[in-house]
Amino acid sequence: MESALGLPAPAKLNLFLHVTGRRVDGYHTLQTAFQLIDLADWLDFERRGDGQIVREGDLLWDASEDLAVRAALALQRATGCRLGASIRVTKNIPSGSGMGGGSSDAATALIALNRLWGLGMARAELAAIALTLGADVPFFLYGGNAFAEGVGEEMHAVETPPVWYSVIWPQVHVSTREIFSDPGLTRNTKPTKMADFSAAVGLLPQALFGANDLEPVARRRFPEIEQALAHLQRSGPARMTGSGAAVFAPMASQDEARSAVAGCTPRWQCWAVRGLNEHPLAAW
Repeated sequence: MESALGLPAPAKLNLFLHVTGRRVDGYHTLQTAFQLIDLADWLDFERRGDGQIVREGDLLWDASEDLAVRAALALQRATGCRLGASIRVTKNIPSGSGMGGGSSDAATALIALNRLWGLGMARAELAAIALTLGADVPFFLYGGNAFAEGVGEEMHAVETPPVWYSVIWPQVHVSTREIFSDPGLTRNTKPTKMADFSAAVGLLPQALFGANDLEPVARRRFPEIEQALAHLQRSGPARMTGSGAAVFAPMASQDEARSAVAGCTPRWQCWAVRGLNEHPLAAW
């Protein structure tokens, strides 16, 4: 059994995101399509015998709020495991960008510690723990791209064509809670059929399916998102991912993806990234 591991935590894009309703418990019901990309955080884990969870490396807030730490603690509670871990996170996915960095870190932590602690839990068992950490966390345990419904936990596999993406994060942090609580948010989009999305996704990169219902609220609150979208829309259809603030445009090649983000203002972070059809830890 290994005593140390180093593993990636890839980012995601929401190819569309519809808010279809609101439950009595306050959670919103959604439909979305998750697309993995090859931008990733990197996590190093070392098993400890003292039961402590020690967070090292890039840390943007108190360790107790870090999703990788919360995932480790949740796994301990669920299994009664008395082992601990040192967790070092090298961040490449910006916080507050809508690309799922924290959620992906949590999923990678569950996968890594399941092995380091010799727990032998199935993915479905890990996914049940993941859902208590956040709506996006189960996706990063799913293994591939997915059409998701409910609060994000009902997933169905989808194949996406080989596409590159131009991505811009305009260096603003968006609070998901604030976007979802905005009175101007559309909450009654008519549910779509997975078959309709599956038929339309083949049009990438020429067209994007549906919309992101959170985008108008975020654009109104953050003019930087509006500006980043305008930059990408010179090269083709573009959209915000998640609750923001990153925006993206699908491209047919790496050269086109690089060209679309050329000339970005130095205030922004920009990438040309490749879409993935499988999570790098799908076979773990």
